[in-house]
Amino acid sequence: MGKALIIGAGGVASVVAHKCCQNPDVFEEIMIASRTKSKCDALKEKLDGGETKVSTAQVDADKVGELVELINGFKPDIVINVALPYQDLTIMDACLETKTDYLDTANYEPPDTAKFEYKWQWAYRDKFKDAGITAVLGCGFDPGVTGVFSAYAQKHEFDEINYIDILDCNGGDHGYPFATNFNPEINIREVSANGSYWEDGKWVETKPMEIKREYDFAQVGKKDMYLLHHEELESLGQNIKGIKRIRFFMTFGESYLTHLKCLEDVGMTSIEPIMYEGREIVPLQFLKAVLPDPATLGPRTVGKTNIGCIFIGKKDGKDKTYYLYNVCDHQECYKEVGSQAVSYTTGVPAMIGAKLVLEGKWKKPGVFNVEEFDPDPFMDELNKQGLPWIEDFDPVLVD
Repeated sequence: MGKALIIGAGGVASVVAHKCCQNPDVFEEIMIASRTKSKCDALKEKLDGGETKVSTAQVDADKVGELVELINGFKPDIVINVALPYQDLTIMDACLETKTDYLDTANYEPPDTAKFEYKWQWAYRDKFKDAGITAVLGCGFDPGVTGVFSAYAQKHEFDEINYIDILDCNGGDHGYPFATNFNPEINIREVSANGSYWEDGKWVETKPMEIKREYDFAQVGKKDMYLLHHEELESLGQNIKGIKRIRFFMTFGESYLTHLKCLEDVGMTSIEPIMYEGREIVPLQFLKAVLPDPATLGPRTVGKTNIGCIFIGKKDGKDKTYYLYNVCDHQECYKEVGSQAVSYTTGVPAMIGAKLVLEGKWKKPGVFNVEEFDPDPFMDELNKQGLPWIEDFDPVLVD
C-alpha cells in the first residue's frame, strides 16, 4: 500500500521498523535513515527476509536540504520522525517542501532551553493545510495513546470530562545503579525541569518533584509518583470538552532520584556549555555519553510498565469515573522486537498512527494532535498490535 521513511535509528526507531515489517500489506517498503548509517544497516540486517522491502540511508536531520534530497529520492508516502525533538521543525520543513505526510512522537524543543510546548509546530497548521498534507503530532504513548484514550473516553463514556490524571509507571528493573529508559539527555531535561499542571485554562507551576503521590498500579504494585510537566496537557486542555484540570504523574525509584540529585548538585545535568581542555562541551551531553545506551537495556530489563488515564466527569447528569490503561511486559517486548517496553510503548503507536494515515483513516490536511482524530480505529489497532487496553469503571482516584 505505501512507503515509509523512518528517521532515527535508536530504540524507538527499531520498534517502529519491526512493527512496520509485521504489517507488510500496509508498509510495502521502509527506509531507515539516520546520521549514523551503520546503526541503520544493523537494524536492516535484523529485518531482512520478510515481505517488507528495507533500505537504509545516511542523513543529517538538522539539514533541510539533505532531508529534501532524501525524500525526493525515496518518495515515501509518510515520514515517521523518531529522531530527536530538536529536529522536528527541520523535518517538517522538508515534508512541506516535498508535500509528504509527517508523524512524530514528541514535540519540538529548542536545544538551548528545556521548554517543550506545541506553539512552534502549531504554527505550521496553515502551511500543511495549504499543501494538502497531514502532520500527526505526538503519536507515541504519552503523548499519543493518552490522547487517543482521552478522545475515546470523550466519545463513548462521558458527556463531559472535567479531570484527567495521566499516570506513567515503569516498574522495570535493569540492574544498573543509574540509567535512563530513553534518550538520557531528553529524560533528564524533562525530570529536572519545573513541574506544571493545567487548571482552569492556565498553567500552575511547581518545583521539580515537589508533588508526590503513592499509587497501587495493577500488575506492578505500589509506587511513588511525581507530578511533571508533560506536553499532552497543553493539547488536551484545548481539545477535551469541559476540562477543568489535567495532571501528569511519573514513577521514580529512590535510587534514581538520589543519583539525579547528586548529578544535578555537581552540575552534570546542566545544558549550559563549559570549557574543558580548550574545547566547549555541554555537561548533560557528556553525561549521556557515559551512561548506558537505552537501546542496550532490553535484554536485562525485567518487570512491567503501566500507563493510562483516570477520567472524572459526567454522563447523563451523573458523576462518573473511568480508568483506561495498558500493562506492558519488558521481557515480552524484548522477545518480540529486541527492545524493552519503554521503546515498545512509543514505537508501536507511531507505527499505528502512520498505518492509519496511509489507510486514509487519519488523513486530513493540516497539523493535528492525536485526540483530534477518530480514536476507534486506533483503539482497535492497539489490541491487535501488542498494546491491549484495560478498562476500570471504579478506579482508585489520585487526591
